[in-house]
Amino acid sequence: MELEVKIKMNEKLFLRDPEETALGRKIVRDSIHMIHELGFEDFTFKKLAARIDTTEASVYRYFENKHRLLVYINAWYWGLLEYSIELNLRHIRQPEQKIKRLIELLLNESEDSILGDLKLKNALYHIAIRESNKAYLTREVTENNKARFYKPYKDLCGKIADLFLAYNPQYPFSRSLASTLIEAAHFQLFFMQHLPSLTDFGHEKDSGKLKAFLESLVFSSIRKRK
Repeated sequence: MELEVKIKMNEKLFLRDPEETALGRKIVRDSIHMIHELGFEDFTFKKLAARIDTTEASVYRYFENKHRLLVYINAWYWGLLEYSIELNLRHIRQPEQKIKRLIELLLNESEDSILGDLKLKNALYHIAIRESNKAYLTREVTENNKARFYKPYKDLCGKIADLFLAYNPQYPFSRSLASTLIEAAHFQLFFMQHLPSLTDFGHEKDSGKLKAFLESLVFSSIRKRK
């Protein structure tokens, strides 16, 4: 399936809406590929401008700095992931099966792309794993939170929490488990690929076993106690 959707972005994240112009869209999409290839630390607006054959000043007309661009990219990813979850779970009736499908989506185990571009989708996913914490582990986190920069991530956690409560309405830690599940899925996949001694999946690189671990983590927590 290829379906491209428009995610409404916080206007405080940019100086000029990048989705309104061909150059703006190219800035966002090429920056995703470059951050994926180089890492956030080595990524610069100067390198981006050279890649897309524009001036560094033109990039700064859209984003105040590269950190603000990273926050934008992450917010875009979380919004796309929330939409993908809605799309993939809408025909599933059983709460347990919804949660299992959710875990598959958190592990990026789908060839569907609402972006219409699987390479871009995969680059976004790896940025979420490697770089997303850098969007909020800053001195400005409280100020940025007041500006609602992290609302897409909070909305996603809220949607996942609702899935847990549909399974067990009495479970008291649904939001904590939701954010824990997202981080666990990302960190364990990263550890499996790069720091294998921190997981039980490092030698075989088996995402199926990682999925089983995450299912065990969730259902052992939310299952109703007798």
